[in-house]
Amino acid sequence: MSHSCQTGLGSAVILERMTITHLDRDGCLRAVAGRDTRFDGWFVTAVRTTGIYCRPSCPAMTPRASNVDFYPTAAAAQRAGFRACKRCRPDASPGSPEWDVRADVVARAMRLIADGVVDREGVPGLAARLGYSVRQIERTLRAELGAGPLAIVRAGRAQTARTLIESTAMPLADVAFAAGFASVRSFNDTMRQVYAATPRDLRLRSRHPGTGIAAGSLSVRLPFRRPFHPDDLFGHLVETAVPGVEEWRGGAYRRTLDLPGGPGIVTLRPRVDHVAADLRLTDLRDAGAAVARCRRLLDLDADPVAIDTALSADPVLARLVARAPGRRVPRTPDPAELALRVVLGQQVSTAAARTLAGRLVTSLGVAVDDLNGGLTHLFPSAEAVAGLGDDDPTACLAMPARRRDTLLRLAEALATGDLDLGPGADRDRARAHLTALPGLGPWSVDTIAMRALGDPDVFVAGDLGVRRAAATLDLPTTPAALTTRAGAWRPWRSYAVLHLWGCLDHPITRMPEEP
Repeated sequence: MSHSCQTGLGSAVILERMTITHLDRDGCLRAVAGRDTRFDGWFVTAVRTTGIYCRPSCPAMTPRASNVDFYPTAAAAQRAGFRACKRCRPDASPGSPEWDVRADVVARAMRLIADGVVDREGVPGLAARLGYSVRQIERTLRAELGAGPLAIVRAGRAQTARTLIESTAMPLADVAFAAGFASVRSFNDTMRQVYAATPRDLRLRSRHPGTGIAAGSLSVRLPFRRPFHPDDLFGHLVETAVPGVEEWRGGAYRRTLDLPGGPGIVTLRPRVDHVAADLRLTDLRDAGAAVARCRRLLDLDADPVAIDTALSADPVLARLVARAPGRRVPRTPDPAELALRVVLGQQVSTAAARTLAGRLVTSLGVAVDDLNGGLTHLFPSAEAVAGLGDDDPTACLAMPARRRDTLLRLAEALATGDLDLGPGADRDRARAHLTALPGLGPWSVDTIAMRALGDPDVFVAGDLGVRRAAATLDLPTTPAALTTRAGAWRPWRSYAVLHLWGCLDHPITRMPEEP
């Protein structure tokens, strides 16, 4: 049973949807009959008479119930011999929200696979990061998802390849290797099996053919489940942006990315039904990982209907949810970066935190070239910060001695791997390690858990903005009493925090304006 089921949501609608993820046949049939887009990404519908699989909202004629099977992943449907529907594009649906919500080994594995760990380190690398044997990982994934890690990776490669085929003008042989295929032959075979079309056919049918203006550039659509409230999401990211690493320009949030193949730059623009992402990559083999990190940054795999329904059960939050449904948690593409920035922001204003971070970036960050704006560096790695030690010739850590010591201790723990905040991290273990570090109080640990670890059920009771909002809503204002009151908002307290922040008249709650 998923974590969300275990905690109890107090909503029959959400419980039904959680059951659907475990392939309750009657529930799946109801979703397909209603062509409900909310269920896209939760499961796929395979039609035995046609040999294709679709998203639940496919606009084609509803198949007879006796002719359909349901699979938890596209990889499982492909493994059973089905190919993707050309009409509804099931590979273009949002990802399952369970992988962000859940904290068990399956969810951790899926987050690592999306980040490209198997492509870079193989299944043994995935197993080692999770602390299990290869056999245990394969057996666990196959039992719950209907496919092992290699089949899931194969489905992801096919999706990445299709994105590159349709979004760039790069030669198809280059597409094959950029998507992670070992050979052009395996690339061609997989694309024919998954899409019933050759790569050349897919390019000819593309609605938005790539121009190939700049090497290493591509544009992709990042889908999400509606409703989607982008104002405070982008407002928060831009108001706290580190100079040289992030900026708002031309109605878009832009930032640098530290990717396995080299630096990248992403430009993200909110649209009505998707977020438009323009990527410039040193190595196009990082395309899949870059997309996964952008989705994680913007919390695009969230299920806003489930979240808003649960929070609306509270009369106080019901008004806030009705005012701005579909809020997302501003997360991060680099958990180590976020953790270090949290320490830099302890007991100082947002402006002062940006100044400190900017100083660190200029002194220790890797320089990047940005032809279209003002991005200059990657945020410094934990190794670079830890390497300063007690000798800081650049004076980039001009801050109180205790906070400086906390920053260096945190950087060392991240650099050595003793502390894991990545997509495959054990959240409980990470929180325990953070709590044990001198200088990291509840506010810091909770903020890191919410934004770096992606925990959907964190309540930052000591946050000044949360307490101010609580006062305006006649809620308790002391951390202990407010935490007790927030127990009714489980397991979505991170989203409750966003709604409380939304009560404030502050730039983080508004869509950014051009500088």
